[in-house]
Amino acid sequence: MKTLAGVWPFLLLFGLIIGGLYAKLFTPTEAAGMGAGLAILIATFHGKLNWSVLRTIVIDTAYTSVSLYTVLFGALMLSKLLTLSGLAGGVLALVQSTGLEGTALILAIMCVFLVLGCVMDSMAIILIFVPLFAPIVVAQGFDLVWFGIIVIVVTEIALITPPVGMNVFVLKAVLPDVPVVRIFKGLIPFIGVDIVRLAILIAFPAITLWLGSTVG
Repeated sequence: MKTLAGVWPFLLLFGLIIGGLYAKLFTPTEAAGMGAGLAILIATFHGKLNWSVLRTIVIDTAYTSVSLYTVLFGALMLSKLLTLSGLAGGVLALVQSTGLEGTALILAIMCVFLVLGCVMDSMAIILIFVPLFAPIVVAQGFDLVWFGIIVIVVTEIALITPPVGMNVFVLKAVLPDVPVVRIFKGLIPFIGVDIVRLAILIAFPAITLWLGSTVG
């Protein structure tokens, strides 16, 4: 208990973010800002934040932001090219031509998303391809909330898959001395676990819908 007394700031931070989200006090984006603000206050309270440290934080944040926006800009340019080239419609036609139905169709769509995630930004995938596949999913009798959740899981996997994995470049900016190849190798077990989680959510849709069904 004496040792746990030193982790109260982290519990407070967790409680503010998660509690505020579930209490509908703020949106996820606002929760990120609230969390960052509270973290600054906690660091100041503990005497670990001075002007020198704050300057270093601001500079590191600027470097990380520029790196991320460079990758994001390239990903958005690529997604625009794919849209203008008609690839999105071609992918939709390819999936429809397979004649698959039910779970087999969902698995095919998820495979498409996983492949796209290797070369496209997750937001671009959602904006371009989800509207194309949503009518097919509804026609097959699947719940769109469930479909949205598994799409989010797939795009999360895309965030750590080469070569555009956004989270990998975040980690690289924080650890500049670690080679990108080593980071990707270290992510292999996490990618494997994520794929298992995705398979479970597809096989048992009730898992994704149960919590929401208990609200209201």
